[in-house]
Amino acid sequence: MVAFLRQPAAIALLVLLGALLIAGALLVPWGDPPVPSAAAQAKAVDSLPAGVVATGKEFAAALRPGSYIALGLSLAVALLLGLTTLGAKLVALGGRPFGGHWLAEAVLGGLLVVLVSQVVTLPLSAWSHSIRVRFGMSTQSWGQWAMDVGKSYLVTIVLSALALAAFYTVIRFAPKWWWAWTAVGAGLLVVVMSALYPLVIEPVFNSFKPMGDSALRTELMDMAEADGVPVKDVLVSDASIRTNAVNAYVSGLGPTRRIVVYDNLLKAPDKEVASVVAHELGHAKANDVWIGTALAALGTAAAVCAIALLANATGLLRRAGADTITSPRALALILAFVAVVGLLTTPLQSAVSRRMEMRADAHALELTKDPATFAEMQANLAASNKSDVDPPGIIHWLFGSHPTTAQRIAMAKAYGD
Repeated sequence: MVAFLRQPAAIALLVLLGALLIAGALLVPWGDPPVPSAAAQAKAVDSLPAGVVATGKEFAAALRPGSYIALGLSLAVALLLGLTTLGAKLVALGGRPFGGHWLAEAVLGGLLVVLVSQVVTLPLSAWSHSIRVRFGMSTQSWGQWAMDVGKSYLVTIVLSALALAAFYTVIRFAPKWWWAWTAVGAGLLVVVMSALYPLVIEPVFNSFKPMGDSALRTELMDMAEADGVPVKDVLVSDASIRTNAVNAYVSGLGPTRRIVVYDNLLKAPDKEVASVVAHELGHAKANDVWIGTALAALGTAAAVCAIALLANATGLLRRAGADTITSPRALALILAFVAVVGLLTTPLQSAVSRRMEMRADAHALELTKDPATFAEMQANLAASNKSDVDPPGIIHWLFGSHPTTAQRIAMAKAYGD
């Protein structure tokens, strides 16, 4: 332990983890509002049409096997590449046309490693698409789906190439303190991407146009102003080109913030659209995007410090076919470490998300003072999105990023009472 604490990266890791715990404890609404009782949730489920409940469970049951297999396969591939010399050989292969130059290995070899796990899960993504088509949730042809996959791969390639080039360039020119510079840079990158995502990435997949002058637009803008949440505009996303699911969100930070409404949500009554947007304004009001970004930045910086400590794991490095953790040939080992940590922290990330979503629900109820519409909206969302309104507890604990439909309706009924 003494030797561990003598390492600057270890001290930085402990400081960052402490900051992450304090920030999470202070900024995440762990106990307020309370989760509705099991009896109240059961009553909420009973209030829904039996067909909606059954279809949601059937749809979820059809999707889950593919999702779990993809998750397990991704982890297995990451471990196979990271804990054997296969990853190092892929990196070397990428650099071979350029004489094994470090930058070619870092970028081209690194991209080979990054893309392998995505490619091996592609058949499972296709399976998921076929299920969504069968249940009427996807409106895409196979050609349109393939184009979206291609766009996703292109975004991954561009962002990964830039990140890999920057990471190994820092290592090259700051061999002793690379981890400190990278931790700071990675944390800042999380913040920058959070701000730029709606302006740079979202338009790659969807088109957005300003909502025309209407009573609904006026209502939404007035509601945002009254809530003290300034927004630049109300945009309509052409979500119907790929899905029949309905949603809305407040996107962007500061001057880029805007309300975005799915075009297929506009088929709902205006009061239900307003209820959905009121929930999204709750996120903006509570600065949930900033909070999530700050927590992610701290977590990312801490991960970099933990990766630096892998330099002491000589056995793992030998197994991975790398001399040092700073070699591009250790990238697969780093990605395996990130995959394992990501999986282990999934329940905590889900819990943080659920609590923020529940706070936003409470905000929507308080802002609209219309629990009946909120409950009706949740029921209609469950029908449109074919949601499992009351999933198994262990699955919800592990992967549920939102309160269940049963919890949300029970909350609305409690507010109404």
